[in-house]
Amino acid sequence: MTADIDKTAGPTSTPPSGPDAIKAIPVRHYGRYVSAVIAIAILVAIIYAFGQGKINWHAVPSYFFDDRIIRGVGKTLLLTVLSMLIGIVGGIVLAVMRLSKNPVTSSISWFYIWFFRGTPVLVQLFLWFNLGLVFEYIDLGPIYKDYWSDFMTPLLTALLGLGLNEAAYMAEICRAGLLAVDEGQTEAAHALGMSHGRTLRRIIIPQAMRVIVPPTGNEVINMLKTTSLVAAVQYPELFRYAQDIGQVSGAPVEMYFLAAAWYLIMTSVLSVGQYYIERYYARGSSRSLPPTPWQKVRAHLTTFSSRKVTA
Repeated sequence: MTADIDKTAGPTSTPPSGPDAIKAIPVRHYGRYVSAVIAIAILVAIIYAFGQGKINWHAVPSYFFDDRIIRGVGKTLLLTVLSMLIGIVGGIVLAVMRLSKNPVTSSISWFYIWFFRGTPVLVQLFLWFNLGLVFEYIDLGPIYKDYWSDFMTPLLTALLGLGLNEAAYMAEICRAGLLAVDEGQTEAAHALGMSHGRTLRRIIIPQAMRVIVPPTGNEVINMLKTTSLVAAVQYPELFRYAQDIGQVSGAPVEMYFLAAAWYLIMTSVLSVGQYYIERYYARGSSRSLPPTPWQKVRAHLTTFSSRKVTA
């Protein structure tokens, strides 16, 4: 028994299937083209303006590796390291004090953070530098006694002004990292008989590092640039040496460009180091680590070579 076929119906065609069934047409983003043209035009205008200015560009490479500039770079890096060391240690102590259940230590920490975050760094530097107008001597009893002007050297002024100010910001960063760890970790450690200090060292702080490291890296880079303020209290670092050379050579603007170039080099190196440190502490939070810059380059080269062989 066969099924009846309706001969009046016309021929039917099944719609095509497969990857060629739909022809994708990319959407044209005209706004991107317009914004790109505007950005390039502005960039060309800025380059042309600086090219027409009376700038002696030959002075920049002439003094780029000058002994005074290299000495200033070394002092800038030293000041950055020492100030961040003071800031990190002080920030950890202040964060623990802020989270303490003792109202006295918590209030002292809050007041410190409130004061140092609320006043500019330059004001703090001048305050430390000019305390000799108020105190003639510094008297620590049998430990140390001297004139304040001899005690408060430009280096000590820079370390106190930058380090103590940084401690206030690091305290908030450390506090945020400690609060990011689940309270169950602390309760479990105390249930095992661990003390509060040991719980912080072994359980809380290692887990909080994943939250603390990225903003700390930003603070290090920011500190490197903030060291230029200590030129106001007579400490010779990169910016101060560039100013002195500019006044003697008659090329002050060119020396500012030179200092900016050195700051860009140092901050770029620190940014690379920050990336690898963040990648290290991200091991426990992500299944696959982000590729390093060298791995990205190798991946692009491998893709390019495979396409060339296929062609």
